[in-house]
Amino acid sequence: MTTRTTNETDTQLRGAVAMQIDWEPAVTSRDISVAAHEGVITLTGFTHSYYEKIAAERAAKAVYGVKAVANDIDVRPAGTRTDPEIARDIVHAMTADVIVPENRIKVGVNEGFVTLEGTVDWNFQRTEAAACANRIIGVRGVLNNLTVKPVVSPSEVKAKIENALKRSAEVDSRRISVSATDGTVYLSGNVRSWFEREEAERAAWAAPGVSKVVDHIAVLP
Repeated sequence: MTTRTTNETDTQLRGAVAMQIDWEPAVTSRDISVAAHEGVITLTGFTHSYYEKIAAERAAKAVYGVKAVANDIDVRPAGTRTDPEIARDIVHAMTADVIVPENRIKVGVNEGFVTLEGTVDWNFQRTEAAACANRIIGVRGVLNNLTVKPVVSPSEVKAKIENALKRSAEVDSRRISVSATDGTVYLSGNVRSWFEREEAERAAWAAPGVSKVVDHIAVLP
């Protein structure tokens, strides 16, 4: 009986995720398959851009009941572009973006897979640099190795994150514990959805001086 109930729940979840991906305007591919097992979603198939791949993953995570997403979608760019062309376009995109600091990020490209290295002052700069790379045609994946330089004390970081969680309408801060040391933030506890878990993580990353977030929050729908 338990197995049957679990199978029915997975079938419903799979259908909900498929509908959410189909609803996402950034996803145009009709070659994405969805599988569900005990709340864990696996995405397979292919898209024509890396941006579309991560948009499909974001859509899946937004569905209530999803505990984790394994994104095995293959990126198959419509046209053939060389690594130097891709690298040049990424550098131009970051140069034009006022959020991304100049002359502090190195871009590497190997067979369409991008690696970003260097240091930034804020996590939103780190995220924006990756977003610049995500949107470039020909990119098949992005490894963001940028680090955030800590600029405040661990106790100050902890206090700012706790206050941010309390202000958030999407997160029940009473169910989350925060600790910080040397720029690394540790989150633990449990939330009701993957979206709430990501909101808590985003709140942690938004604090000044955070260079790493270790998220141990469990999703318990």
